[in-house]
Amino acid sequence: MPQPETVKILVVDDVEKNLIAMDALLRRDGVEILKAPSGPAALELLLRHEVALALLDVQMPGMDGYELAELMRGTERTRRVPIIFVTAVATDERRRFRGYEAGAVDYLFKPVDPQIVRNKVDIFVELARQRLEIARQRDQLAAALGRIQAHSDNSPLAIVEFDAELRVIGWSNGAERLFGWSAAEVLGRRAAKLDWLDPANGAAVEAVLGQMVEGHELRRVETLRANDKGGTLLDCECYCSALFEGDRLVSVSVQILDVTERKRAEATQRLLIGELNHRVKNTLASVQAIATQTLRHSAGPSDFAPTFIGRIHALARAHSLLSATTWQGARLRELIEGQLQLGTIDPQRLSFAGPEIELSPEPALHLALVLHELGTNANKYGALSNEAGRVRLEWRLRGAMLELEWAETGGPAVTAPGRRGFGTALIERSLKAEGGSAVAVFAAEGLRWTLTVPHSGGAAELPADRPADDGGWTRGAGAAMASIAGKRFAIIEDEPLVALELAAILADAGVEVVGPAATAEHARAIVEGGRIDGALLDGNLQGASVEAIAAALDAHGVPFAFVSGYGRDHLPEGFAEVPAIGKPFDPVEIVEVAGALLRGKAVLA
Repeated sequence: MPQPETVKILVVDDVEKNLIAMDALLRRDGVEILKAPSGPAALELLLRHEVALALLDVQMPGMDGYELAELMRGTERTRRVPIIFVTAVATDERRRFRGYEAGAVDYLFKPVDPQIVRNKVDIFVELARQRLEIARQRDQLAAALGRIQAHSDNSPLAIVEFDAELRVIGWSNGAERLFGWSAAEVLGRRAAKLDWLDPANGAAVEAVLGQMVEGHELRRVETLRANDKGGTLLDCECYCSALFEGDRLVSVSVQILDVTERKRAEATQRLLIGELNHRVKNTLASVQAIATQTLRHSAGPSDFAPTFIGRIHALARAHSLLSATTWQGARLRELIEGQLQLGTIDPQRLSFAGPEIELSPEPALHLALVLHELGTNANKYGALSNEAGRVRLEWRLRGAMLELEWAETGGPAVTAPGRRGFGTALIERSLKAEGGSAVAVFAAEGLRWTLTVPHSGGAAELPADRPADDGGWTRGAGAAMASIAGKRFAIIEDEPLVALELAAILADAGVEVVGPAATAEHARAIVEGGRIDGALLDGNLQGASVEAIAAALDAHGVPFAFVSGYGRDHLPEGFAEVPAIGKPFDPVEIVEVAGALLRGKAVLA
């Protein structure tokens, strides 16, 4: 426990032995005796010390006890110091009255009774200690209230207090910062009459507070809308706390949190989820239609698989372009280069020219499929089916329409087909759905398509002719298969069907597959177990980052590639040199990347 503060007692007597005797009688732990042989000496001590009691000799030369008492009562510092007169002579009523009038609380007659002196002094010592404790507690309470007030003023919450009549009796600095009105402008006004409450909420707030009063509810959480001084409407979350004394309400404190941005984020999230569901279902419906129609027009599995996969990759490439711009649109030139990177068209045999065109999302998706079908048909039956043919693609804006011309030359003799295949139907219907058209002309020099699609934007001019760019990607699946045959590859993928497909692709290339691992624990066990030559690593596992797994593979010297639906910016940092294969993937690309990993060559990421 803390030691009690020292209590000081002043003893004034012109006789030295009396001072010594009183000091011996009253001294104890926690008590300090201040001794003064005269009135002036006592006044000097009183200027330097706070005393709890003064024992004054009445008869002293120069300044007697009564005069000293009167001087003490005349000074603010010593006005409330209790005084006990000590005297050796009897006093009449007149002198006693003078003593009490000067501030005395008691008289002691010499020779004093030690026990009586101790008892009386002890009372004043205890009173002094109580005063000191009260003062200490007062200071602590003031400091605590100061801290609470400071936190309240600094809090991001707006704190408003109402009385039993629902008038504002407290308005914090946070409320002033949030809503703009000062305390002077709102104090004393009823909740429903304040301009800061939305009209639809004013009566509701009074109703809620009234229910708390009637039902003796101590706490409640409500939402409301309020205006700031500039008229901006804010969404607020209110934490109400009621204080009662018996059945009487003292006040209701309402702590208000501005959740406007959170509400907007939630609304945006709902909108994005709805849009995501819409796009996913539309994409799945498109995949379903592509699968059904491709199967219907295929001679068998060997014909179906490459055609179907090619169309899915064309759709996926367009989705990647749109995702990179947060579905704001894609450039026509990027759609063309996407087909080159997929290998649909030989980049050395295609030239294209036209202004820079920005397409909105839906036309971009449809044009990506159209370009894929044109390239695929040219490879199967048209100009690209021999060694000499070429394709030229030109486009221009005519009013509100984008017009594209696909012209094939140097290929086999062209004849109109006896029946319309799915590819032709896909080209025509894709553009018709956008309000455009597709017209094929089977001319002697080669097939020519004229395609139109609505376009509301402008265009930037490009050079008159631009050769195709293959992006630096060269295919060599045969050599890659030979290089990875007999090797051990780990597959780390949490989607069972995707893992199954990856395992089948590698197994067909003669690779011994380890895994697949669908969890981080399983993946670490495979890496720590050693004896793997390479790995294909998903972009995340069950929603968690694969950074630790990538670091473990790197630490064990195992070359690996990411296989992910995420873009490069969503993959673990620090692995920029690791190749990234996008989903859905091309089996040939999987084999090529695996071979390049083992050869230690750079792979296009």
